[in-house]
Amino acid sequence: MNASDVAQHATHALPALEDKSTPAAGKSNRVESVLAVRHWNDSLFSFTTTRSPSFRFETGQFVMVGLQRQGRPLMRAYSLASPSHEEHLEFFSIKVPGGPLTTELQHLQPGDGVLVGNKPTGTLILSDLRPGRVLYLLCTGTGLAPFLGLAGDPETYAAFEKVVLVHGVRRAADLAYREYIQEELPRHDYLGEAVRSKLVYYPTVTREPFLHQGRITDLIANNRLCDDIGLPALSPGSDRVMICGGPAMLAETRALLDARGFAVSPGRGRPGDYVVERAFADA
Repeated sequence: MNASDVAQHATHALPALEDKSTPAAGKSNRVESVLAVRHWNDSLFSFTTTRSPSFRFETGQFVMVGLQRQGRPLMRAYSLASPSHEEHLEFFSIKVPGGPLTTELQHLQPGDGVLVGNKPTGTLILSDLRPGRVLYLLCTGTGLAPFLGLAGDPETYAAFEKVVLVHGVRRAADLAYREYIQEELPRHDYLGEAVRSKLVYYPTVTREPFLHQGRITDLIANNRLCDDIGLPALSPGSDRVMICGGPAMLAETRALLDARGFAVSPGRGRPGDYVVERAFADA
């Protein structure tokens, strides 16, 4: 996920920057090289980069990513879509019309340099959840990014009996990574067996006919989600939840969970029944 998709960090208030300086590492960032770029549709794209051996992060965290413009770094927060053991870094982004950073990031080519911050952080980490049986990963749009990393991390499957990945979008064309989740992950040499037995993928669309339709919050409120996948209604006694999406979705989902007795993790190192990416949420 990137900050532009959720709060947009006043993107439209910034002037477009024309200078296309070669990225230069600084005290707070490093330069990584683009390995590949994929355009999912006219509004979504992803890119992978090299990963410096010294760069360490926990699966589910985010980091600042950007470009050098007019002699200074132009940076935004992006969730890491790759698990912590991968040799490369992957990012998933929305194309913000007129956005000074995404307007240029979407035109990246293999070999281009990208600035990546030195200090990953974030609250979507397994260690901040209490032990449980079922892990629900609830996301909308590019909020899928951190959960791609978690779905590809063996620690996720070691900690839970079932992992339910719910991705809400407006149109089916916005279901990026669908083939990867449904076809590639189950065939993974190392993770395949765990994925096939534990991962449940539940894509849902709101603005056109689809197998699953409706907003995530509605599907939780009426228990349709759990009925569809054959699991009991969400309960703090057995279930743990991670949430990543727009401010409204985060607020509504939190209210639903709170009403059912779930307790949010109050901060790093203090486990709860659910965690939410606070960096992309309204205070």
